[in-house]
Amino acid sequence: MKNFKFLLSTTLALMLANGCKKEEANNNNPSSNLPTLSTTTITAITNTTASSGGSVNTDGGSSIISRGVCWSINQNPIITDSKTTDGKGVGSFTSSITGLTENTIYYLRAYATNSSGTGYGNALMFTSGGTVTDIEGNVYSTVTIGTQVWMKENLKITKYRNGNTILTTSATNIPTDSTSKYQWANYNDSNVATYGRLYTWYTVTDSRNICPVGWHVPSDAEWTTLTDYLGSEEISGGKMKENGTSHWNYPNTGANNSSGFTALPGGYRIYDNGSFWQVGGVGDWWSASEKDATNAWGRGLSSKYSFATRDNYNKSYGFSVRCIKD
Repeated sequence: MKNFKFLLSTTLALMLANGCKKEEANNNNPSSNLPTLSTTTITAITNTTASSGGSVNTDGGSSIISRGVCWSINQNPIITDSKTTDGKGVGSFTSSITGLTENTIYYLRAYATNSSGTGYGNALMFTSGGTVTDIEGNVYSTVTIGTQVWMKENLKITKYRNGNTILTTSATNIPTDSTSKYQWANYNDSNVATYGRLYTWYTVTDSRNICPVGWHVPSDAEWTTLTDYLGSEEISGGKMKENGTSHWNYPNTGANNSSGFTALPGGYRIYDNGSFWQVGGVGDWWSASEKDATNAWGRGLSSKYSFATRDNYNKSYGFSVRCIKD
Protein backbone atom coordinates (compact mmCIF):
# COMPACT_ATOMS: atom_id res chain seq x y z
CA MET A 1 0.00 0.00 0.00
CA LYS A 2 2.81 2.40 0.88
CA ASN A 3 4.51 1.57 -2.40
CA PHE A 4 1.26 2.30 -4.31
CA LYS A 5 0.81 5.67 -2.57
CA PHE A 6 4.43 6.50 -3.31
CA LEU A 7 4.01 5.60 -7.00
CA LEU A 8 0.76 7.59 -7.25
CA SER A 9 2.23 10.67 -5.65
CA THR A 10 5.32 10.41 -7.89
CA THR A 11 3.17 10.09 -11.03
CA LEU A 12 1.05 13.12 -10.07
CA ALA A 13 4.18 15.15 -9.39
CA LEU A 14 5.62 14.24 -12.77
CA MET A 15 2.35 15.12 -14.51
CA LEU A 16 2.22 18.50 -12.81
CA ALA A 17 5.86 19.13 -13.61
CA ASN A 18 5.37 18.26 -17.27
CA GLY A 19 2.28 20.46 -17.41
CA CYS A 20 4.25 23.35 -15.96
CA LYS A 21 7.05 22.75 -18.45
CA LYS A 22 4.58 22.79 -21.39
CA GLU A 23 3.01 26.01 -20.13
CA GLU A 24 6.44 27.51 -19.62
CA ALA A 25 7.47 26.43 -23.13
CA ASN A 26 4.41 28.12 -24.63
CA ASN A 27 5.06 31.29 -22.66
CA ASN A 28 8.67 31.30 -23.79
CA ASN A 29 7.67 30.73 -27.46
CA PRO A 30 4.93 33.27 -28.16
CA SER A 31 5.52 32.90 -31.92
CA SER A 32 3.45 29.70 -31.77
CA ASN A 33 0.44 31.91 -30.97
CA LEU A 34 1.06 34.45 -33.75
CA PRO A 35 -0.91 34.61 -37.01
CA THR A 36 0.54 32.92 -40.11
CA LEU A 37 0.23 34.67 -43.45
CA SER A 38 1.75 35.30 -46.87
CA THR A 39 2.46 38.45 -48.89
CA THR A 40 0.79 39.14 -52.24
CA THR A 41 2.89 39.88 -55.33
CA ILE A 42 3.57 43.61 -55.73
CA THR A 43 1.98 45.17 -58.83
CA ALA A 44 1.26 48.56 -60.42
CA ILE A 45 4.55 50.03 -59.23
CA THR A 46 4.86 53.72 -60.10
CA ASN A 47 7.10 56.58 -58.99
CA THR A 48 5.31 56.95 -55.65
CA THR A 49 2.72 54.14 -55.37
CA ALA A 50 2.29 50.37 -55.64
CA SER A 51 -0.27 47.64 -54.87
CA SER A 52 0.10 44.50 -52.78
CA GLY A 53 -1.69 42.79 -49.90
CA GLY A 54 -1.66 39.45 -48.15
CA SER A 55 -3.54 36.37 -47.03
CA VAL A 56 -3.94 35.50 -43.34
CA ASN A 57 -4.03 31.71 -43.13
CA THR A 58 -4.42 31.21 -39.34
CA ASP A 59 -5.15 33.62 -36.50
CA GLY A 60 -2.83 31.93 -33.94
CA GLY A 61 -5.70 31.19 -31.59
CA SER A 62 -7.06 34.69 -31.10
CA SER A 63 -8.80 37.24 -33.31
CA ILE A 64 -6.87 39.31 -35.82
CA ILE A 65 -7.26 42.90 -34.68
CA SER A 66 -5.20 44.56 -37.43
CA ARG A 67 -3.64 43.59 -40.76
CA GLY A 68 -1.98 45.21 -43.77
CA VAL A 69 1.47 45.58 -45.29
CA CYS A 70 4.55 47.38 -44.04
CA TRP A 71 7.56 48.54 -46.04
CA SER A 72 11.00 50.01 -45.54
CA ILE A 73 14.41 50.32 -47.16
CA ASN A 74 15.50 47.71 -44.59
CA GLN A 75 15.19 44.05 -45.53
CA ASN A 76 12.74 43.10 -42.76
CA PRO A 77 10.18 45.87 -42.37
CA ILE A 78 8.02 45.95 -39.23
CA ILE A 79 4.84 47.77 -38.23
CA THR A 80 6.71 50.73 -36.79
CA ASP A 81 7.86 51.44 -40.39
CA SER A 82 5.46 52.71 -43.04
CA LYS A 83 2.33 50.58 -43.17
CA THR A 84 -1.27 50.25 -44.28
CA THR A 85 -4.22 49.10 -42.20
CA ASP A 86 -6.57 46.86 -44.16
CA GLY A 87 -9.26 45.39 -41.94
CA LYS A 88 -9.36 42.49 -39.48
CA GLY A 89 -9.72 38.71 -39.43
CA VAL A 90 -8.37 35.87 -41.55
CA GLY A 91 -8.51 35.75 -45.34
CA SER A 92 -7.12 37.82 -48.19
CA PHE A 93 -6.80 41.59 -48.36
CA THR A 94 -5.41 44.21 -50.75
CA SER A 95 -3.23 47.17 -49.88
CA SER A 96 -2.43 50.47 -51.58
CA ILE A 97 1.11 51.68 -50.93
CA THR A 98 1.71 55.44 -51.18
CA GLY A 99 4.40 57.96 -50.37
CA LEU A 100 7.29 56.15 -52.07
CA THR A 101 10.45 57.91 -53.20
CA GLU A 102 11.39 57.57 -56.88
CA ASN A 103 14.03 55.05 -57.96
CA THR A 104 14.34 53.50 -54.51
CA ILE A 105 14.69 49.83 -53.51
CA TYR A 106 12.05 48.84 -50.93
CA TYR A 107 11.22 45.70 -48.96
CA LEU A 108 7.60 44.90 -48.16
CA ARG A 109 5.75 42.21 -46.26
CA ALA A 110 2.25 41.58 -44.99
CA TYR A 111 1.51 41.64 -41.26
CA ALA A 112 -1.33 40.56 -38.97
CA THR A 113 -1.69 41.31 -35.26
CA ASN A 114 -3.55 39.39 -32.54
CA SER A 115 -3.45 39.58 -28.74
CA SER A 116 -0.12 37.69 -28.69
CA GLY A 117 1.66 40.01 -31.08
CA THR A 118 2.35 40.49 -34.79
CA GLY A 119 3.14 37.86 -37.40
CA TYR A 120 4.67 38.65 -40.78
CA GLY A 121 4.50 37.18 -44.26
CA ASN A 122 7.40 36.69 -46.66
CA ALA A 123 9.39 39.81 -47.56
CA LEU A 124 9.40 41.00 -51.18
CA MET A 125 11.75 43.49 -52.83
CA PHE A 126 10.72 46.09 -55.41
CA THR A 127 12.02 49.31 -56.94
CA SER A 128 9.79 52.35 -57.20
CA GLY A 129 9.36 53.98 -60.58
CA GLY A 130 11.16 57.02 -61.80
CA THR A 131 11.61 59.17 -64.87
CA VAL A 132 13.82 59.21 -67.93
CA THR A 133 14.56 62.17 -70.21
CA ASP A 134 15.17 62.01 -73.96
CA ILE A 135 17.58 64.16 -76.00
CA GLU A 136 14.92 66.85 -76.55
CA GLY A 137 14.10 67.18 -72.86
CA ASN A 138 10.85 65.20 -72.89
CA VAL A 139 10.43 63.56 -69.47
CA TYR A 140 8.73 60.15 -69.24
CA SER A 141 7.47 58.37 -66.15
CA THR A 142 8.59 54.76 -65.80
CA VAL A 143 7.07 51.66 -64.21
CA THR A 144 8.54 48.37 -63.00
CA ILE A 145 6.55 45.31 -64.08
CA GLY A 146 8.06 42.04 -62.94
CA THR A 147 11.74 42.14 -63.86
CA GLN A 148 11.28 44.81 -66.53
CA VAL A 149 11.26 48.60 -66.37
CA TRP A 150 9.09 50.28 -69.03
CA MET A 151 8.27 53.82 -70.04
CA LYS A 152 4.64 54.38 -69.08
CA GLU A 153 4.21 56.93 -71.88
CA ASN A 154 4.54 56.75 -75.65
CA LEU A 155 7.71 58.13 -77.19
CA LYS A 156 7.58 61.77 -78.39
CA ILE A 157 11.08 62.25 -79.81
CA THR A 158 11.78 63.92 -83.20
CA LYS A 159 15.53 63.28 -83.10
CA TYR A 160 17.77 60.25 -82.88
CA ARG A 161 19.97 59.81 -79.84
CA ASN A 162 22.91 61.39 -81.70
CA GLY A 163 20.90 64.56 -82.45
CA ASN A 164 20.05 63.80 -86.09
CA THR A 165 16.51 64.82 -87.04
CA ILE A 166 13.98 62.08 -87.81
CA LEU A 167 12.31 63.00 -91.09
CA THR A 168 8.60 63.63 -91.42
CA THR A 169 6.16 64.01 -94.29
CA SER A 170 2.75 65.54 -94.78
CA ALA A 171 -0.23 63.48 -93.76
CA THR A 172 -1.07 62.70 -97.39
CA ASN A 173 2.43 62.09 -98.69
CA ILE A 174 3.27 58.45 -99.31
CA PRO A 175 6.98 57.64 -99.04
CA THR A 176 8.26 55.98 -102.18
CA ASP A 177 11.40 54.40 -100.75
CA SER A 178 11.13 50.89 -99.35
CA THR A 179 12.87 51.69 -96.05
CA SER A 180 11.26 54.97 -95.08
CA LYS A 181 12.43 56.48 -91.78
CA TYR A 182 9.75 58.92 -90.68
CA GLN A 183 7.74 60.10 -87.70
CA TRP A 184 4.39 61.85 -87.45
CA ALA A 185 2.38 63.76 -84.87
CA ASN A 186 -0.68 61.86 -86.10
CA TYR A 187 -3.43 64.30 -87.09
CA ASN A 188 -1.79 67.31 -85.48
CA ASP A 189 0.76 68.37 -82.87
CA SER A 190 -1.88 68.63 -80.14
CA ASN A 191 -1.96 64.82 -79.99
CA VAL A 192 1.71 64.47 -79.12
CA ALA A 193 1.54 65.44 -75.43
CA THR A 194 -0.96 62.66 -74.72
CA TYR A 195 -0.43 59.99 -77.37
CA GLY A 196 3.17 60.52 -78.46
CA ARG A 197 4.33 60.22 -82.07
CA LEU A 198 4.09 57.48 -84.68
CA TYR A 199 7.18 55.92 -86.28
CA THR A 200 7.96 53.48 -89.06
CA TRP A 201 9.75 50.28 -88.10
CA TYR A 202 12.79 51.43 -90.07
CA THR A 203 13.04 54.46 -87.79
CA VAL A 204 12.64 52.31 -84.69
CA THR A 205 15.52 50.04 -85.67
CA ASP A 206 17.89 52.68 -87.03
CA SER A 207 21.38 52.34 -85.53
CA ARG A 208 21.26 55.98 -84.36
CA ASN A 209 18.63 54.89 -81.77
CA ILE A 210 15.43 56.68 -80.82
CA CYS A 211 15.30 55.68 -77.14
CA PRO A 212 17.20 57.55 -74.41
CA VAL A 213 20.61 56.30 -73.32
CA GLY A 214 20.22 53.12 -71.26
CA TRP A 215 16.94 52.24 -72.97
CA HIS A 216 15.94 50.39 -76.15
CA VAL A 217 12.97 49.41 -78.27
CA PRO A 218 11.69 46.07 -76.88
CA SER A 219 12.13 42.87 -78.83
CA ASP A 220 9.21 40.60 -79.60
CA ALA A 221 10.43 38.30 -76.81
CA GLU A 222 10.46 41.18 -74.30
CA TRP A 223 6.86 42.02 -75.16
CA THR A 224 6.00 38.36 -74.59
CA THR A 225 7.74 38.44 -71.21
CA LEU A 226 5.44 41.34 -70.27
CA THR A 227 2.17 39.70 -71.39
CA ASP A 228 3.17 36.35 -69.84
CA TYR A 229 3.92 38.08 -66.53
CA LEU A 230 0.46 39.66 -66.65
CA GLY A 231 -1.20 36.29 -67.16
CA SER A 232 -1.36 35.76 -70.94
CA GLU A 233 -2.24 37.69 -74.08
CA GLU A 234 -5.89 36.83 -73.43
CA ILE A 235 -6.12 38.90 -70.23
CA SER A 236 -3.10 41.22 -70.24
CA GLY A 237 -4.67 43.94 -72.40
CA GLY A 238 -7.02 45.12 -69.67
CA LYS A 239 -4.17 45.17 -67.18
CA MET A 240 -2.13 47.35 -69.55
CA LYS A 241 -4.74 49.89 -70.68
CA GLU A 242 -5.36 53.16 -68.88
CA ASN A 243 -8.75 52.78 -67.23
CA GLY A 244 -11.75 54.96 -67.99
CA THR A 245 -12.72 56.74 -71.20
CA SER A 246 -10.83 60.02 -70.92
CA HIS A 247 -8.49 58.84 -73.68
CA TRP A 248 -9.83 55.45 -74.71
CA ASN A 249 -13.14 55.23 -76.56
CA TYR A 250 -16.12 53.63 -74.86
CA PRO A 251 -16.39 50.91 -73.58
CA ASN A 252 -12.64 50.35 -72.98
CA THR A 253 -13.42 46.74 -72.15
CA GLY A 254 -11.62 45.18 -69.18
CA ALA A 255 -9.34 48.17 -68.56
CA ASN A 256 -8.01 48.51 -65.00
CA ASN A 257 -4.32 49.38 -65.58
CA SER A 258 -3.37 47.09 -62.69
CA SER A 259 0.12 46.76 -64.21
CA GLY A 260 0.71 50.52 -64.25
CA PHE A 261 1.70 50.32 -67.95
CA THR A 262 -0.93 53.00 -68.78
CA ALA A 263 -1.32 52.14 -72.46
CA LEU A 264 -2.85 54.94 -74.54
CA PRO A 265 -4.53 54.65 -77.97
CA GLY A 266 -2.36 56.65 -80.37
CA GLY A 267 -3.86 54.98 -83.45
CA TYR A 268 -1.69 54.26 -86.49
CA ARG A 269 -0.72 55.52 -89.95
CA ILE A 270 -1.42 53.37 -92.99
CA TYR A 271 1.64 53.12 -95.21
CA ASP A 272 -0.04 52.85 -98.64
CA ASN A 273 -2.38 55.85 -98.52
CA GLY A 274 -0.93 58.06 -95.75
CA SER A 275 -4.12 58.20 -93.67
CA PHE A 276 -4.31 58.11 -89.86
CA TRP A 277 -6.73 55.83 -88.04
CA GLN A 278 -8.22 54.96 -84.68
CA VAL A 279 -6.87 57.57 -82.27
CA GLY A 280 -8.80 56.73 -79.10
CA GLY A 281 -9.76 53.30 -80.33
CA VAL A 282 -6.52 51.41 -80.90
CA GLY A 283 -2.94 51.43 -79.70
CA ASP A 284 -0.23 49.67 -81.71
CA TRP A 285 3.42 49.42 -80.68
CA TRP A 286 6.46 48.21 -82.59
CA SER A 287 8.88 45.57 -81.44
CA ALA A 288 12.46 45.60 -82.75
CA SER A 289 11.98 42.09 -84.20
CA GLU A 290 11.21 41.49 -87.85
CA LYS A 291 9.18 38.62 -89.22
CA ASP A 292 10.54 38.81 -92.76
CA ALA A 293 11.80 41.33 -95.31
CA THR A 294 8.46 43.17 -95.38
CA ASN A 295 6.87 42.73 -91.96
CA ALA A 296 7.81 43.11 -88.30
CA TRP A 297 6.19 42.07 -85.02
CA GLY A 298 4.13 44.42 -82.90
CA ARG A 299 1.52 44.49 -80.14
CA GLY A 300 -1.99 45.91 -80.28
CA LEU A 301 -4.72 46.90 -77.83
CA SER A 302 -8.30 47.93 -78.53
CA SER A 303 -11.01 49.79 -76.63
CA LYS A 304 -13.36 46.92 -77.55
CA TYR A 305 -11.36 44.04 -76.08
CA SER A 306 -9.40 43.09 -72.97
CA PHE A 307 -6.75 41.00 -74.74
CA ALA A 308 -3.42 42.01 -76.27
CA THR A 309 -2.71 40.96 -79.85
CA ARG A 310 0.61 39.86 -81.26
CA ASP A 311 0.75 40.30 -85.02
CA ASN A 312 3.08 41.28 -87.84
CA TYR A 313 2.67 44.46 -89.85
CA ASN A 314 4.21 46.15 -92.85
CA LYS A 315 7.36 47.94 -91.68
CA SER A 316 6.20 51.24 -93.24
CA TYR A 317 3.17 51.53 -90.93
CA GLY A 318 3.32 54.35 -88.39
CA PHE A 319 3.03 52.90 -84.86
CA SER A 320 3.64 54.10 -81.31
CA VAL A 321 6.82 53.19 -79.41
CA ARG A 322 7.47 52.26 -75.78
CA CYS A 323 11.08 51.95 -74.64
CA ILE A 324 12.31 49.40 -72.10
CA LYS A 325 15.32 49.79 -69.82
CA ASP A 326 18.51 47.98 -70.80
